[in-house]
Amino acid sequence: MTSHRIIEVVPSDPNWWFAYQIESSRLAEVLGDVLVLAHHIGSTAVPALAAKPVIDILLEVTDLAALDAKEIAMQQLGYTPRGELGIAGRRFYLRGLVQRTHHVHAFVQGSPDVLRHLAFRDYLVAHPSVALQYAQLKQQCAAACDNDNDKYCEGKQAFVVEHERKAVAWYVGNQSDAV
Repeated sequence: MTSHRIIEVVPSDPNWWFAYQIESSRLAEVLGDVLVLAHHIGSTAVPALAAKPVIDILLEVTDLAALDAKEIAMQQLGYTPRGELGIAGRRFYLRGLVQRTHHVHAFVQGSPDVLRHLAFRDYLVAHPSVALQYAQLKQQCAAACDNDNDKYCEGKQAFVVEHERKAVAWYVGNQSDAV
């Protein structure tokens, strides 16, 4: 009998992009004018990167109180609100309590956290060798964590912090070059 691994890192799936497109449309419909922009983030947004098969969506919103007022609509879409969940100024939602399918991270437009997430995603896309290192680390962490999400995240923490710092510097440099 094989055990089912709850924290599982799988090969990249081109359907992740389509899953993001469908879900971002559903979110836009219920959030209306509160939503400024939606972005596909996280490992499922990086082509060829192994990932946990959970679609991460970043929402830039006009106002957190206005978003909070849409909590029932989010629940009707199948999301469980989790508040800030450790990041000040964020609203976090998960879809699928037993088998998670989506995470939504919402910040007010212009938040440094928006920049951080977009920079890390784009940095991994532009630096395939770093993305490969990250995929290998995630697979090691998933195998060693005994389905403990905190242990899984702790195993990646140093890598993520180091490369987020590099990514933000790289991203900001590229943005200023484009102006």
